[in-house]
Amino acid sequence: MRILLIASGYNSLTQRAEAELRDRGHAVSVEVTPDEAAVREAVGRHAPDLVVAPMLRTVVPRDVWSSRICLIVHPGPVGDRGPSSLDWAIHDGAAEWGVTVLQADEEMDAGDVWATAAFRVPEVAKSDLYRNELSDAAMAAVHLAVERVAAGATPRPQTGPVRARPHLRQERRRISWEQDTETVLRVLRAADSQPGVRDELLGEEWFLHGGHAEDGLRGRPGELLATRTGAICRATADGAVWIPELRARTGPGGERACKLPATLALAGRLPELPELPAPRQLPERGRTWSDIRYQEHGAVGMLSFAFPGGAMSTDHCRRLLRAYGTACRRPTSVLVLGGQRDFFSNGIHLGVVEAAADPAAESWATINAMNDLVEAVLTTTDRLVVSAIGGNAAAGGVMLALAADEVWCRSGAVLNPHYRRMGLYGSEYWTHTLPRRVGPALAERLTRAARPVSASAARSMGLVDRVVACGPAEFAAEMTRLAARLAAHPGTPRRVAAKKAEYEAREASTPLAAYREQELSRMRAIFDDPAAPYHALRRAFVRKEGKGAGSRGLRDAGAAGPADR
Repeated sequence: MRILLIASGYNSLTQRAEAELRDRGHAVSVEVTPDEAAVREAVGRHAPDLVVAPMLRTVVPRDVWSSRICLIVHPGPVGDRGPSSLDWAIHDGAAEWGVTVLQADEEMDAGDVWATAAFRVPEVAKSDLYRNELSDAAMAAVHLAVERVAAGATPRPQTGPVRARPHLRQERRRISWEQDTETVLRVLRAADSQPGVRDELLGEEWFLHGGHAEDGLRGRPGELLATRTGAICRATADGAVWIPELRARTGPGGERACKLPATLALAGRLPELPELPAPRQLPERGRTWSDIRYQEHGAVGMLSFAFPGGAMSTDHCRRLLRAYGTACRRPTSVLVLGGQRDFFSNGIHLGVVEAAADPAAESWATINAMNDLVEAVLTTTDRLVVSAIGGNAAAGGVMLALAADEVWCRSGAVLNPHYRRMGLYGSEYWTHTLPRRVGPALAERLTRAARPVSASAARSMGLVDRVVACGPAEFAAEMTRLAARLAAHPGTPRRVAAKKAEYEAREASTPLAAYREQELSRMRAIFDDPAAPYHALRRAFVRKEGKGAGSRGLRDAGAAGPADR
């Protein structure tokens, strides 16, 4: 069928729907439609057989839904209505939730039902839940609904109780720091990554983003206790929480502010606090937080990392590089990079770049730090390295994964192996790794078309080696099991020896340094040019301004940058 996806933003679910529906043979177009007029115009221009709205905040006009089938993906079970469904589910501590694919109708969320799917609600942030358990359920329901439409079936009317709830506003999200840690965490998780929780901190109003439990620190409720790798720790009634990111109410010029690592956002305002070292291994008892972790299971080393939004600043890259170097000094034969649920990496941290006094200089520092990390993976010749992609990856994050000997990917992940829609040529040795994986012709098409790629399609084209069909909560354990099998395989030592010989031969022919120099010369020219589109696209993306990157009408269904939700 000719399917038109309409969405209020080109978010992760819209990208996944586009990629998977295209895999199933449908002709898919995508349009970002901020209002009813845009919906009407897009439908009129494309004349689709079917309209699907993976994430739509506006109303579908009557003349559109009365003339063709329009499927609305609602992030709630049958009978649930309102704009903050998932927020309320987490805020109220729901153990199970659902997704409903509805037919657009006069009343929002009240149309006939084409398909539903349920999922468990783990104790994770809303954006993580949305990209993973909810996304898996939503795509199962969308595929079933599309099949039913194609077969000429009819939807069923909604029956049972109706629960209509209003927008979950900041007044209801307010944190009382005299409450216990679990209550505070639910409030923080229900607001991640948007809109954040508005709170007073050091005499100013901030939006808090993210929250992780800390059982080992105590203080007066609301008191700042410590910092760790850019996060701040704040006391609750019975413990504390780590808050990785903050956003000011407005930027220096009155514009929308960027989300930033908390200590960077509070630079010049923070009192003197102890900077606690990040534990590489989490304690067996009690909870704490670290964005980089290392574990060993026999001959397997597992180096995992989880940076907010998958964005990597200069500091993130340098710390991960140090951790990688330490892991490579351990007596293992297989090293797994990644392996956690949610984002693998989306490349350089555009928010930190935008907030820098000199964005061009910060862009340069970060891209070099990212290159140093990728180079370390590419030049590891004494063991096998596996990239384990548990969630979405984009731009330099995909290229980081491709530096490994094998790339394993969870079935629900979406890859964006391109830079073009952020106005960048790209780096991280992509001109070496991407053609080596898929061939020069396909590498050219991937980077120019700038379309999302499903895990299944990535496997078919050679972009990844293994697709793992499991839930997000099972991914880490499955990676450990598969890596142990690889380490025990009798052919692994021969592969390591062959890898070393191949690397030495390649260096003698075309050194890695040549790829880096060529890529960075192109990137430096972009960074240093104030008129280059990159600067306007970056600003629009991180400040969510107008129709900037990631929120434009997508005539060619291209991507601009990763969306938080």
